[in-house]
Amino acid sequence: MRGLMVRKFVSTLAVGAAFAALLTAGTSATATTSDVRATPFEVSGELPIYPKALYKNGSSGGGVRKVEARLVQLKLLEKRYQDDDFGTMTRSAVKKFQKSKGIPPLGYVDQNTLNQLVKVTHEPTQTELYPPAPVVDGKKLDPRCATGVALCIDKTTRKLRYVVDGVVKMQMDVRFGAVKTATREGSFTVGWKSRNHVSTLYDSKMPYAMFFSGGQAVHYSSDFAARGYNGASHGCVNVRDLTKIKTLFNEVHVGDKVIVYRS
Repeated sequence: MRGLMVRKFVSTLAVGAAFAALLTAGTSATATTSDVRATPFEVSGELPIYPKALYKNGSSGGGVRKVEARLVQLKLLEKRYQDDDFGTMTRSAVKKFQKSKGIPPLGYVDQNTLNQLVKVTHEPTQTELYPPAPVVDGKKLDPRCATGVALCIDKTTRKLRYVVDGVVKMQMDVRFGAVKTATREGSFTVGWKSRNHVSTLYDSKMPYAMFFSGGQAVHYSSDFAARGYNGASHGCVNVRDLTKIKTLFNEVHVGDKVIVYRS
């Protein structure tokens, strides 16, 4: 009986020792894991605090135009990109300015960036903000043609004018779509270009095509060259001067404005 009790006591000690060993091992493992685990960031100073954006990519309005006008003064932004919209080119110009002033190049305008920009520029004038529309033959072009690069297309005078920063560089005769296939009016941009395009819809050649609204494009038309205004397009803006359209095609870039209007 005494031997049985001794064996139970020894067995209990062994189990206890084993359990203690497991606890010790567990504690050690936990400590090791804790040693290598990354300490989480906390809001109390460990996370980066970014300044509030006053104007950023996608912003629009008069405030954006003023910022852009100041960037134009510093020659960090081309005048063609001065409008009411904060886009890629404005963001790039803001980053250049921030780098020049030792400000983190976040690419958006916070209060500090705006303050620094105001210090080194003058208040934009009305003319700087809204340059007057070019005047051709005593008539003003559409105001949207006054800034940047634009194919300014007047359906009343049947003229296309290539305008750069308010200066008319080229002018050419054009014709438009018939009543049922009217050329759309409005503000567009050149979406893509095709030097030797052929219409799959009408099986007709459209050399030097610059597409601006769906299937509508500015392009050379041999029919217009031969028949003049006796014919009409299927909605495109036809040019009859082959030499001029070749030059224009090389000058115009994807993204340039296309303004179709009536004077």
